[in-house]
Amino acid sequence: MDELTLDEAMEELVSAEDFLTYFGIEFDPSVVHVNRLHILQRYHNYLAKTTLPDVEAARRVIYATLLQQAYQDFVKSDALTEKVFKVFHMHEPQTKFVPISSITVNKAGA
Repeated sequence: MDELTLDEAMEELVSAEDFLTYFGIEFDPSVVHVNRLHILQRYHNYLAKTTLPDVEAARRVIYATLLQQAYQDFVKSDALTEKVFKVFHMHEPQTKFVPISSITVNKAGA
């Protein structure tokens, strides 16, 4: 992949291990094995919040930094705590607003 541009290489990477290896980030395989999808989703979320420069070398630094950050999130924590995916939020208490004007009283036999 050394002869590919950064964008071409990014299209070729398919697993968390591929990304971490490509950017030269040391990782614990047991952490990645359990959290690979969470790491990639967190990485995607970080990238989505970032304005990327046109200069490839600067983008490479940002990509590597954000991937390192996403990986470290799961070294220090776990998937249940980090709640990257929507499914982890489904059982949280939901707040609903019911205006008083919509409350009625039904009297039996009335």
